[in-house]
Amino acid sequence: MKLNNQLFDKVSAEAATSPRKRMNLDMRNSADDKSQRMLNALEPETVLPIHRHRATSETCIVLRGKAEEIFYDDLGNETERVMMQPGSDCCGVDIAAGRWHKIVSLEPGTVIFEAKDGPYEPTSPEDILTV
Repeated sequence: MKLNNQLFDKVSAEAATSPRKRMNLDMRNSADDKSQRMLNALEPETVLPIHRHRATSETCIVLRGKAEEIFYDDLGNETERVMMQPGSDCCGVDIAAGRWHKIVSLEPGTVIFEAKDGPYEPTSPEDILTV
């Protein structure tokens, strides 16, 4: 699989027509592959909750567009913002396990690469922070 604009255009078009305004593309080799590797196309209208991954770190790299990763403390207070854009000073972040965060897409057609350890596990209610 080539990670190129043709692929990014396809996933972004699916995100644009999705009710959630985002779409992911699973990059695992098979269902037996216990890693989490995906492309995620995010439109600016998508809303992602503040959440954490207690058992794994997460790597997020912006491949196209512009996004901001926002970090929070346990009380929901914002602690840091990181602007990410290809070709800029920062194109991605590695998020420590257990750290509260969310990502915000700032441009149409934004595509990120995400990787986490272990098999996919849905985010449990105690790992979503409501403020």
